[in-house]
Amino acid sequence: MIELNDFYNDGFGWVCRPCDRELRKSPDCKPSRLLREGEAESKRPELSIEALAKWADPARRILVCPRCGLSEAVEKS
Repeated sequence: MIELNDFYNDGFGWVCRPCDRELRKSPDCKPSRLLREGEAESKRPELSIEALAKWADPARRILVCPRCGLSEAVEKS
């Protein structure tokens, strides 16, 4: 598994460490929608993990957090 400074892989995707810490500290921290609602269908789907990173480039070499904008290069060695 690749080790990064600002992101970690939770098995579902890459999560921004600073945002994840901040979201866990907030008093309105809720369990994921899956645990609250089950298999709900919605016209406006929302991510249960707000700090889930996205790939910034088609080659999948740079991760970026949509919440805070933090980015980090992924080096495969």
